[in-house]
Amino acid sequence: MTKLISILIIVVVLYGCWHLFLYWEDVKNQKETQKKEAAAAQVNGDQLPGVPYALDRSLEAAKKDGAAGLRKWLKTYGPSIQDPRKAWIELDYVVAVARDDPNEARRVFGQVKERTPATSPVYPRIKQLEKTYQ
Repeated sequence: MTKLISILIIVVVLYGCWHLFLYWEDVKNQKETQKKEAAAAQVNGDQLPGVPYALDRSLEAAKKDGAAGLRKWLKTYGPSIQDPRKAWIELDYVVAVARDDPNEARRVFGQVKERTPATSPVYPRIKQLEKTYQ
């Protein structure tokens, strides 16, 4: 009788360990899925639509010139650029100009934030920069 009870206890413990292992695998898979989704949600500003192909080279040159180059580029080509890419470029400008002119950075950030809906691919970056430029 004691052997039967011992075997029953061992079977119950093994069964419990097996279910604990299955639960652990589910949790691990959920974490991996969340990491993959987060990586997929990251947006590359260069891939967003809104800038005509002919202006890409001048944009790259303006980025190399820093805040002054981006300011000049936005004044020149801003009306022909569309969101979401325009918002992304303006946020690049905000980050570049923040050290020299924080009031300008806040002003431009406020404009971008007002016109960008929560469904925009730029919105996560706005939320990321919000605490700094509010």
